[in-house]
Amino acid sequence: MDYETHLSEARSSLAAAVESIQREIQDYPTPISGCDAQYNYLIGLRGSVSESLRALEAPRFVATPRTPEPLSGVESR
Repeated sequence: MDYETHLSEARSSLAAAVESIQREIQDYPTPISGCDAQYNYLIGLRGSVSESLRALEAPRFVATPRTPEPLSGVESR
Protein backbone atom coordinates (compact mmCIF):
# COMPACT_ATOMS: atom_id res chain seq x y z
CA MET A 1 0.00 0.00 0.00
CA ASP A 2 1.34 3.45 -0.84
CA TYR A 3 1.17 6.45 1.47
CA GLU A 4 -1.74 8.04 -0.44
CA THR A 5 -3.86 4.99 0.32
CA HIS A 6 -2.97 5.22 4.01
CA LEU A 7 -3.77 8.94 4.08
CA SER A 8 -7.09 8.33 2.37
CA GLU A 9 -7.96 5.65 4.92
CA ALA A 10 -6.93 7.98 7.76
CA ARG A 11 -9.17 10.75 6.41
CA SER A 12 -12.09 8.35 6.07
CA SER A 13 -11.58 6.95 9.56
CA LEU A 14 -11.30 10.40 11.14
CA ALA A 15 -14.42 11.63 9.31
CA ALA A 16 -16.32 8.54 10.47
CA ALA A 17 -15.10 9.13 14.04
CA VAL A 18 -16.34 12.74 13.97
CA GLU A 19 -19.76 11.56 12.74
CA SER A 20 -19.92 8.85 15.39
CA ILE A 21 -18.98 11.24 18.19
CA GLN A 22 -21.51 13.78 16.90
CA ARG A 23 -24.28 11.15 16.94
CA GLU A 24 -23.35 10.20 20.50
CA ILE A 25 -23.48 13.87 21.52
CA GLN A 26 -26.89 14.29 19.84
CA ASP A 27 -28.23 11.17 21.57
CA TYR A 28 -26.88 12.19 24.98
CA PRO A 29 -29.67 12.24 27.59
CA THR A 30 -30.86 15.66 28.67
CA PRO A 31 -30.72 17.77 30.75
CA ILE A 32 -26.96 18.07 30.60
CA SER A 33 -25.20 19.52 33.59
CA GLY A 34 -22.32 21.91 32.89
CA CYS A 35 -20.03 19.68 34.93
CA ASP A 36 -20.99 16.43 33.16
CA ALA A 37 -17.54 14.91 32.63
CA GLN A 38 -18.55 12.36 29.98
CA TYR A 39 -20.40 14.95 27.87
CA ASN A 40 -17.52 17.42 28.16
CA TYR A 41 -15.11 14.65 27.20
CA LEU A 42 -17.14 13.95 24.04
CA ILE A 43 -17.13 17.64 23.11
CA GLY A 44 -13.35 17.81 23.58
CA LEU A 45 -12.78 14.57 21.70
CA ARG A 46 -14.88 15.81 18.77
CA GLY A 47 -12.68 18.92 18.62
CA SER A 48 -9.47 16.91 18.75
CA VAL A 49 -10.53 14.51 16.00
CA SER A 50 -11.79 17.40 13.85
CA GLU A 51 -8.47 19.21 14.28
CA SER A 52 -6.62 16.07 13.25
CA LEU A 53 -8.70 15.80 10.11
CA ARG A 54 -8.09 19.49 9.27
CA ALA A 55 -4.36 18.99 9.86
CA LEU A 56 -4.29 16.24 7.24
CA GLU A 57 -6.03 18.53 4.74
CA ALA A 58 -3.99 21.69 5.39
CA PRO A 59 -0.93 22.41 3.29
CA ARG A 60 2.27 22.22 5.30
CA PHE A 61 5.01 24.83 4.91
CA VAL A 62 8.47 23.30 4.68
CA ALA A 63 11.29 25.81 4.97
CA THR A 64 14.02 25.61 2.37
CA PRO A 65 17.02 27.88 1.77
CA ARG A 66 14.99 29.71 -0.89
CA THR A 67 11.87 30.18 1.27
CA PRO A 68 12.98 30.45 4.92
CA GLU A 69 9.62 31.79 6.13
CA PRO A 70 6.00 31.31 5.05
CA LEU A 71 4.86 33.88 2.46
CA SER A 72 8.44 35.08 1.90
CA GLY A 73 8.21 34.33 -1.81
CA VAL A 74 10.82 32.58 -3.86
CA GLU A 75 14.26 34.07 -4.07
CA SER A 76 15.51 34.28 -7.62
CA ARG A 77 19.17 33.76 -8.50
